[in-house]
Amino acid sequence: MEDLLTREELNNNPDNLPVLEEMMKAGLFVGRRSSKTHPKMRGFILGIRNKSSLIDLEETLKMLEKAMEFIKTKAAEKEGNILLVGTAPVAKNSVEKTAKQLDLPFVTERWLGGTLTNFKTLSKRIVYFKKLKSDKEAGRLDKYTKKERLDIDRQIQKMTTMFSGVEKMESLPAALFVADVNAHLTAVREARRLKIPIVGIMNTDTDPELVDYPILANDRSKVSIDWILARLEKAVEEGRALAREAGKAEDKKS
Repeated sequence: MEDLLTREELNNNPDNLPVLEEMMKAGLFVGRRSSKTHPKMRGFILGIRNKSSLIDLEETLKMLEKAMEFIKTKAAEKEGNILLVGTAPVAKNSVEKTAKQLDLPFVTERWLGGTLTNFKTLSKRIVYFKKLKSDKEAGRLDKYTKKERLDIDRQIQKMTTMFSGVEKMESLPAALFVADVNAHLTAVREARRLKIPIVGIMNTDTDPELVDYPILANDRSKVSIDWILARLEKAVEEGRALAREAGKAEDKKS
């Protein structure tokens, strides 16, 4: 579908044209079937071709700039942890890679109900998980029978899948980044309940008011998601650079 949108249809601010062409090549403009369009998304759709909505990339760019400015601000804060969420096959590897590069918490397996709203219980489970791993590494499990050790190994393996991405998350995140809002409504609801700001990639079939900073884009394409994650990585790095500069300025004063 990458040939569905022409250069002319990208429109018309010359300063934005290079980045809009990048977005087009990455396939961000490909929406869902027009019959599935959410009513609140109609103002962000450029047209319809082959029964699919064409996303107005100028509108997406505005959303993206606003969202990344927010991410940058959060990353500059002392407690600026951002939890990245993406469990769909098309997103999970890229989300995990980005999170690890930035040393941010992430969820790329099944979202566990209560991850945010029941964070105290989650934290206790993570402490137990860390203790099991530590005991195994130190040889403190040797006192158990072979069967008991096998059971503990299975438990560690299962908990590694569940908790490895949030193992270092010692407090609730300052913000949530969701790679596909429609696929992670439980996570979104938990964050909304706790008033944790949400940045979310969503397609034309989703209510943009579900999150604080929607990014309307193709959420079924790895290339599209990777392109947005690259912008998120840059925003986090810029925010952290600002924090370092502010720290140096404080040191000079004291």
